[in-house]
Order: sequence, then structure tokens, then C-alpha cells
Amino acid sequence: MLMSSKGREATLHYGPNGFRVLRNGDHVVCAVSAVQVPLEELRYWSVELQEPYATAEIATKRLVDAS
Repeated sequence: MLMSSKGREATLHYGPNGFRVLRNGDHVVCAVSAVQVPLEELRYWSVELQEPYATAEIATKRLVDAS
């Protein structure tokens, strides 16, 4: 029986030019806002912190706060 990944959080490894799926799922959760971000809409993440972000504004604020 095939397992569906719909509605399941994915686990990713974030690289400088993309990400690799470690555990199948259809979304990740923003590390700051806890908003679910569908994988096909994921554009912002931190390679150093290995965490995803929902928007560019959230990503910028998080990276400034982390420095």
C-alpha cells in the first residue's frame, strides 16, 4: 500500500541553491510564524540555521536577529 504525503510535514536539508527532501511531505512549517508553507511555494530558508521561512520579510528579520 502506498503512503500519501498529503497533509504531512516534510523534513528537508537546505542548501544554497535548493533543498533535498529527507522525509516526504507536502509542506514545511515556517520557523518564525508557524505558517504551513507548501513545498512548491517554498522560496526562503537559511542554510546555516537549517530552517524555512514563509516570506522574504520574515527571513530577513530572522537572519538579522540571528547575527
